[in-house]
Amino acid sequence: MRMPGNWGATEAEIAERYPCDGVLPGPTESWFRAVPTKADPATQYRWLCQLTVAPYSYDLVDNYGRRSPRTLTPGLEDLTVGQRMTRIFTLADFTPGRDLTLRIADPSARRMFGDLAITYRANPGRLVAKLAVDAGSFAIRRRFLCWGDLVMMRRQLLTLAGLASHATV
Repeated sequence: MRMPGNWGATEAEIAERYPCDGVLPGPTESWFRAVPTKADPATQYRWLCQLTVAPYSYDLVDNYGRRSPRTLTPGLEDLTVGQRMTRIFTLADFTPGRDLTLRIADPSARRMFGDLAITYRANPGRLVAKLAVDAGSFAIRRRFLCWGDLVMMRRQLLTLAGLASHATV
């Protein structure tokens, strides 16, 4: 798998099963993003929990110009399925210390992007994201979304991996 469908993920990471695989009702298209990190999985996971308060991508674009926090917010690791994440998602599933699965929930975002789910996974030395995208949506929309997501998620994963690499939990 090549860009834009895969950015940084290994063949082994692509072959794994992810919780987002079973979230959407119909056939899906899969996209992968991954970055190396010096942080252990527990620290990576704790930073993934920060997605409850900010998107950690391009803050001017997706956080109303507010800077995503650069320190851990106490208590955010206490997650509940259904809670709001990064403004347009809700938490669909999670495995403490390992992964978070989000599903697009905001009606206007769903109209714009279609139905999609993302699993963020904390692996030893790697932070991985898999997106499951509704394969029934228009191919041209999926193509633009895939490139746009690559730009935004690349920044998000690099930011989270960098913060996790310099953090103590």
